[in-house]
Parts: sequence; C-alpha cells; structure tokens
Amino acid sequence: MILVPSLINPPSILDLAPDISLVKWLATQGFHPLLLDWGCPLPADRDLDVSAHVERRLLPLIARFDQPPVLIGYCLGGTMTLAAACAARVAGLALIATPWRYTGFGSAAREAIADLWRTAQPACEAIGMVPMEVLQAGFWRLDPAKTIAKYEAFGRMVPGSAAAASFVALEDWANAGAPLPYAAGRQLFEDFVGGDLTGNGGWKVGGSIVSPGALDCPAIEFVSLNDRIVPAASAADLPDRHDLGAGHVGMIVGRGARAQLWEPLLHWLNGLPAPR
Repeated sequence: MILVPSLINPPSILDLAPDISLVKWLATQGFHPLLLDWGCPLPADRDLDVSAHVERRLLPLIARFDQPPVLIGYCLGGTMTLAAACAARVAGLALIATPWRYTGFGSAAREAIADLWRTAQPACEAIGMVPMEVLQAGFWRLDPAKTIAKYEAFGRMVPGSAAAASFVALEDWANAGAPLPYAAGRQLFEDFVGGDLTGNGGWKVGGSIVSPGALDCPAIEFVSLNDRIVPAASAADLPDRHDLGAGHVGMIVGRGARAQLWEPLLHWLNGLPAPR
C-alpha cells in the first residue's frame, strides 16, 4: 500500500493525465497507490495549520491501514510525510523535491517571500484562507522572464497538438489548487520559510520533535539540482539521496521523468522488506 499525500488538492502533478501519471504507472507495476485528497477548506478550518494536517488528518488515516503503508511525499507534502513517518509506523518513506532546511532558499528569496506575505497577510487573515493566487505570485517572482517565455512558447504550438494539450493540463494543475487554511499559510510563510522551524529542529508534531535522524523506516530522497521552487540546498539530505538534473515539475512529468525518477523509485520500492 502506498499513500501519496499532497497539500494541494487534485488534479495532482502525480496524476496529471492518463498518459502522464506516476500514480497510475505505479499501479501497473503491482502496487496499490492512493492519492490523498485533503478536500477544500472552509473558513471554519482557518486554524488548521500544517502540523494539524499531519496530526488530525494524516496520522489517523495511516492508523486505519491493516499494514503500514509506504509514504511518498512531493514538495510540501514530503515535509508532512516526513513528520508522519516520525510519528507513526510506516513501511518506508520517499521524499521528492521536499523542502526541509529553509535557509537553503537563500536570504534574497526568503526576503522576497516575506515581503509577499506582508502584503497578503491582512487579507488572508480576514478571509481565513490563503488563496492559491498568493502562492502563484510567489512562484512567478522566482523567474518572471521564464513565466513570460513559456506562454510565448505556447503561442507557437500547434493548436490541439499533444504538446499544447500537455501545456494546458500542466497549467490547469498549477493554477487550480484549493486555498490553504489561514493557519497553514501563516505557518508555512512565517515559521517554515521565515524561521526555518524544520531545519532548526523546532517543529513538533504529535508532541515530539520532527527530525530526519529520528526515522526508523527505509527512506529515500530525490532532489532536483535545477529546482527553482525548492532549491537543492533546502533538502533534508537523507543518507539515500539521489540528485536529478530535471526541474521541480520536470522531474515528475518531463520527458526524462521515467528514467530519472519513476524507475529508480520503483527499484527502491521493490527492494523494501515484505510486510510482517
């Protein structure tokens, strides 16, 4: 059993399209992957921070399985699965493009993110949510020229072509996520990015400090050396670390994704001890 949490609701980059789906591909390889949908938060969920997502949603779900599942976490979903793996019995943990040491983002990027949050925070607090547009604005700031260039490239694609359809599917995923509860956004921006709570060893989940060194299950980490969203320097740096040449999204759905990520992940899964 494989449980794949992601903080952002499906459609998921891990199940982007019928022919571009890590989740479906793993199912064809004899596994039973489950993609966790957190649902769409309401204003009443405003106090549900990242820690509470793990404690109130993820850990109770893991406890319902007859056999400990393998957890696969992408991006912030990986941060959360690491916390869950420290607090629950799981069969293995795979992190993909997962931020842990937020000082690895660099001072300039962290200050830009802090500035974005200072601007957005009053409105987010008033509505009790952090809209996806706030997160997207942060991503666009990382490389505005690249954002413009990708739409210029789309304009040159043949309408209705496979390339155009893939571009639209990817943009639909990137822009269609549900909002975050206000507390989750505040913890992400202020405690994680601003204070490096995880990297400093100060993040508590279930009453205990979360630490990569506390993992007692097989664990692997896939890190992109070209990631502009989650820099390689922010990785948890697990002993079993695999550095990839693809970017944050390309490592999941790019043309080289199967050789660089999918197949090595499958090889690791096949090598895990049988459930007892």
